[in-house]
Amino acid sequence: MFKKINRENKKGFTLAELLIVVAIIGVLVAVSIPIFTSQLEKSRESTDLANLRAAKSEAVSMYLLGDSTLGLGDWGTGKQSANVKVYYDAPNGKLCASTAKPTTTYGKGTATDGGNSDSSLNYTGTTDASGKVIAVTVTTDGACSFTWE
Repeated sequence: MFKKINRENKKGFTLAELLIVVAIIGVLVAVSIPIFTSQLEKSRESTDLANLRAAKSEAVSMYLLGDSTLGLGDWGTGKQSANVKVYYDAPNGKLCASTAKPTTTYGKGTATDGGNSDSSLNYTGTTDASGKVIAVTVTTDGACSFTWE
């Protein structure tokens, strides 16, 4: 009526085997966390560089076309008498029509070096752009400079 339990047939893992597996998983996690965070920073910096390139493209095209829609001078016609500072609106892909600093920020990169840089845009891996916007200064000769504010 009652089934006899065979205690000689032991199947399963011992506690020592389970502890070794947990230790191996712990080492793999500890190694992967710094790699994961550095890749996150690299992607943030790539986003910032893409925004800088777009801001430069917009500023140069407005200068070359003589677009005066910003009301800050007659760009491109040689009549721009002073340097012009405007802000780049990344969500809309345009330079702001107002010289007031936008309240919506889009900078992502932190002071941690993710490995991305572009000397022509004055951006290094340690540029802190987090929570900032791009200020574009166009000089009378058409040169552009960029800062994160």
